Amino acid sequence: MTATVVLVEDDQEIADIVLMYLHAAGLKTQHFADGVGVAGWVQAHSPALVLLDLDLPTKQGLEVCREIRAFSNLPIIMTTAKVEEVDRLVGLEIGADDYVCKPFSVKELVARVKVQLRRLNRETMVDSGLKVDADSFNLSMGAAVVELTAIEFKLFHLLYSNPNRIYSRAQILDLVYQDYRHVSDRTVDSHIRNVRKKLASLGIEQELIRSIYGAGYKFEPLA
Repeated sequence: MTATVVLVEDDQEIADIVLMYLHAAGLKTQHFADGVGVAGWVQAHSPALVLLDLDLPTKQGLEVCREIRAFSNLPIIMTTAKVEEVDRLVGLEIGADDYVCKPFSVKELVARVKVQLRRLNRETMVDSGLKVDADSFNLSMGAAVVELTAIEFKLFHLLYSNPNRIYSRAQILDLVYQDYRHVSDRTVDSHIRNVRKKLASLGIEQELIRSIYGAGYKFEPLA
């Protein structure tokens, strides 16, 4: 599955160069020139990583970082021209995974992106042996393959992309079923049951999607 990287950068010249290098590295991208709308897009699409400029025209990078951290643990790399130590500490304490000061080497930036993605893969897919194909909605383990419906895959991918994060039924309804009316908690539970059956058919004995009493559901990678 090709990872999607969100680039939030208001300098178009810098953005064009970074996007070019990310594409050359085989990554998909989504570019925003401001912080407005970034968190909502991340919630809806579950990208692999966010490259976030600190100094933006309308909504600042720290605010965007706080918004994303309210619902996701995906890697965030901050880029900024502010080099003071206090800014660096604030950026990391608010939830950033890495921090790159401008002017930066684009090659180094892409290398840092790859490091974060490798770490993410180790935590989810590589160690577990579970393969996820976003193009076909297929899950596979060794030679065994199952196909999810579009909604089942969207629900699975939300949990899978944020391992060990608990999502309430209300959050799942908001993030997965935006285009559906009159969808109830029972619908979420029904789709969870279907996904669990398909995971079990792959020969996975561990319950990857766990019910947390009174809270919701979470994806727990294979031990």
